[in-house]
Amino acid sequence: MKKKLLKSLVELTGNPISSGILRHLSASRLSKPLIKTYSKAYKIDESIMEYPREHYDSLQAFFTRNLKSGARPFNESPEILISPSDGQLSSYGRVEEGHQFTIKGHTYSINEIFMNEKSASAYKNGWYFVFYLSPADYHHFHYPADGTVINRYALGNKSYPVNTMGLTYGDKPFETNYRLITELATTYDKIALVKVGALNVNSVQLYSSSKEAKKGEDFGYFSFGSTILLFVAGDSHFSATIQEKGAIHVGDPIGQWLPRT
Repeated sequence: MKKKLLKSLVELTGNPISSGILRHLSASRLSKPLIKTYSKAYKIDESIMEYPREHYDSLQAFFTRNLKSGARPFNESPEILISPSDGQLSSYGRVEEGHQFTIKGHTYSINEIFMNEKSASAYKNGWYFVFYLSPADYHHFHYPADGTVINRYALGNKSYPVNTMGLTYGDKPFETNYRLITELATTYDKIALVKVGALNVNSVQLYSSSKEAKKGEDFGYFSFGSTILLFVAGDSHFSATIQEKGAIHVGDPIGQWLPRT
């Protein structure tokens, strides 16, 4: 019961009234006594946090914590694509013609995710990766490759929690959630990061409007629960190198661009 309450404070619900109450509570100093219980319940590795647990004044501040510099090392080789977040890699593969993304029992076309056939067309025949961030995870997102931001836009005016309950009872949350899409032009291909907010407030926070994308750089975070979809434009010279679904960290290699012949 206690863990369920803690989870509700960081993932919220699809109801604007109850979410508003929970959001206010989790961001207030009244929630500070819950931090120790939260950390223990979710087995948070406090040794890699930027500050000790006592530094954080609210549960939300703890939830959006930074990590120590160097806590998430990564391969700097430009041909290696890295994970943009901690969490669970729940699915990945090729975006085949007519592909339907099965996410927690619901299916979505790539057009539904981008809500625009023209925008989605660049990623057809490419690759996709879906990352789910649980309450236990570090909730910042990082650039998976060097490049230039060529597009950044928001979609959706309605939101549901991106968790088991939300995906079971929500009205197709990936289609209706508030989300931010960042498209990068890299040396090899165009890639897109679809950052899905998991509540009925705009929970995706960006640090700046800079056009420069530096691999491994932390460029934003989720203030509550979340999911990230990463797309690589259609190109036969890219291949996923990850071997299986499961737990993943920022910086873990997930794919590679091969030399063009």
